[in-house]
Amino acid sequence: MAQSPQRFRDKAPNATTDAAKGKLPDNSEILLRIAGALERLAPPPPPAPDFATAEAFVWQPEAKRLAPVRRVNRVDMSLLKGIDRVRDLLVENTERFARGLPANNALLWGARGMGKSSLVKAAHAAIGAAHPHPGLKLVEIHREDIESLPDLMAMLRTAPQHFIVFCDDLSFDAEDTSYKSLKTMLEGGIEGRPDNVIFYATSNRRHMMAREMMENERSTAINPGEAVEEKVSLSDRFGLWLGFHRCSQDEFLAMVEGYVVHYRIPLSGAELRREALEWATTRGARSGRVAWQYVQDLAGRLGVKTDGGRQRTNDR
Repeated sequence: MAQSPQRFRDKAPNATTDAAKGKLPDNSEILLRIAGALERLAPPPPPAPDFATAEAFVWQPEAKRLAPVRRVNRVDMSLLKGIDRVRDLLVENTERFARGLPANNALLWGARGMGKSSLVKAAHAAIGAAHPHPGLKLVEIHREDIESLPDLMAMLRTAPQHFIVFCDDLSFDAEDTSYKSLKTMLEGGIEGRPDNVIFYATSNRRHMMAREMMENERSTAINPGEAVEEKVSLSDRFGLWLGFHRCSQDEFLAMVEGYVVHYRIPLSGAELRREALEWATTRGARSGRVAWQYVQDLAGRLGVKTDGGRQRTNDR
């Protein structure tokens, strides 16, 4: 026989009464147990970075940590040839930043192999040595990790040191929207860029986007000018633009001779110049990278070590 609704309700368990009798835990106890279980399942928070362990770090977004670099692959400033003007501008900007004075984000753009990334690392070494307190640190972020910049900024914002956040070979493809995170970090957002952080980037393109990408945007837009403005405006947020141009023959030979003297390679004069120019001709270009490749070949033939390539210069 079917039971009436009233009789069914009379037999239903009463959570409040049962909790009072000790049969069921109350809501607060359940929430505490759930919170404890979630804490046990969650990974421990990453430890705070110890910036005293190294002068340079690599950002690892998956673990939200800065991995220290024990030995930075860089060269002495004196080995950088043919870029005197841009060298002086970047060094001056970096020194102002290290002293706590206003300084600009910098975009180093232009010809391949003319020392863009080498200059950033050399400037950091020179200025960091001159301003050890509170310290100038170099933090490298990879191109594919640009979207994690807000997490990195949050980690650096409260640290006492000054930081150069460096991205090498920065450019964006047609479907890439991660440049918006960079735009926000450079100038936008409520918090803005931390006072103790500056951003240096290298790129082969002044506007960090392919020409066909800009043309496609124009062709499909109602207002062609506005279509490109969104992406071109990224370059405008770098207050310092440093252009790197292809070197002359004399500058190329100066690069080669600088290496030869530095590594004490026993070749000089007309024979060295003839070999170096022949090497550049076979490569179809003159640049710091080509000069270094020739010196590597020359040192190998003459049995001279060059520190495993760690002293290369003008390589970006």
